Amino acid sequence: MLGFEPSGLLLESGQGLARQLYQGLRERILAGELAAGVRLPASRELARLLGVSRNTVTAAYEQLLAEGFLDSRPGDGTYVAPVTRVLAAPEATASATPVPLASVPPGAPCAFRVGLPAVDLFPFATWARLQQRFWRQPEPALLGYREPGGEPRLRRLLSAYLRQARGLVCAPEQILITSGAQQAIELCARLLLAPGALAAMEDPGYRAAGLALQSGGARLQGVAVDGAGLMVEQLAGLPDCRLVYVTPSHQYPTGAVLSLPRRLALLDWARQRDGWIIEDDYDGEYRYQGAPLAPLAALDRHSRVLYVGTFSKIAFPGLRLGYLVAPPALLPALLELQRAGIRHLDSATQTVMADFIEQGHFQRHIRRMRRAARSRRDALLAGWPAVAGCAPPGLPVAGLHLCLPVTHLAREAELVTRAAAVGVELNALSRYWLPEGPTPPDARAGLVLGFAAVPEARIVEALARLRRAWME
Repeated sequence: MLGFEPSGLLLESGQGLARQLYQGLRERILAGELAAGVRLPASRELARLLGVSRNTVTAAYEQLLAEGFLDSRPGDGTYVAPVTRVLAAPEATASATPVPLASVPPGAPCAFRVGLPAVDLFPFATWARLQQRFWRQPEPALLGYREPGGEPRLRRLLSAYLRQARGLVCAPEQILITSGAQQAIELCARLLLAPGALAAMEDPGYRAAGLALQSGGARLQGVAVDGAGLMVEQLAGLPDCRLVYVTPSHQYPTGAVLSLPRRLALLDWARQRDGWIIEDDYDGEYRYQGAPLAPLAALDRHSRVLYVGTFSKIAFPGLRLGYLVAPPALLPALLELQRAGIRHLDSATQTVMADFIEQGHFQRHIRRMRRAARSRRDALLAGWPAVAGCAPPGLPVAGLHLCLPVTHLAREAELVTRAAAVGVELNALSRYWLPEGPTPPDARAGLVLGFAAVPEARIVEALARLRRAWME
């Protein structure tokens, strides 16, 4: 293989062969021994040369792809990416001028955009192949008007997935396929909220969910969040409230996980109040310590939880594909609302997603995305610059973003503005609060950073620019 010599990759048995191979290739790339554009052997060939399993090579390649050291060209092979020497020296001084990385396509996300997964890792070639197969000879029934609720096969596969991955037991008929999580929340609001009804949500929280609730005529009431999630006891002071929106697995945007006592207390509140809980599990696949948490809906014994899921954080937001798991008693009314609105979703996209899941691509992609997000998280934490007025980052155990408190609003604005001037995108935490809440303005200050949208190499480069901008 021209430009590649495997003899220098000496692997010791019993010490994590995939990790050793990853480190060996990474060091050779950083040292310039493997130049940009060098084509690496296919995983099967390299496994033969090194005397290891193909899975070992695949795991090492996937980690290097996730971190931006390699490029995968479908149908062609795997190549060394154009990574600069800035990766070899993340401890560079604040005054050093970062070396530009390889050119970034126009419109590509920048660090540290919130709400985007590692879209650069999506297997577009596989998706295109499945789409082509659908359109070569589509089933005639799929080309006509369809019933609301979604394609039956996709609903069956989601039912099996939720049982296996979340411990959520539900019949396929309880699942409604929606155009993203936002539409699922809007359906719940339109069904469950009369004009002027009071609805509670986390504060700070997901403002788009608040808009969806207001579309049903709701009056919003914020409920405070601390390190254990929604402060459920505050619901006792809202006697007219019968609906609450929560993100218990990874609170948006603070990252808090709703504790088990509060989960049980929230379910008890819904039972006693004859109320409803909208549970948004927007990024539940991303948990870095232990298995993903069981959702509230899996603990619900009184059919009070409506569970919202999305493919946006595993595939890409532009796919516009989500789902709602509803209690059986609400299904007829929800289906009527969906029929009166969009009638039905695109059958082709649903069928391709069903194929994607059924053939095992979905689960493999989840594992790859989880590894990539963790690696990108670690790159952010390792290089984050200490700066006055901003708390240091903790260790996020879940999700695709982290949240840092800042001393006051003026400092928040200064940090965000300086970052924007050097092409680094930070979100102000103050934007996530309801305007009428009791929290003092300066207590709302902070930074929200997504860490999954760009490869590790671009994270390191963005941190160097951010360090320079903040230290001047």
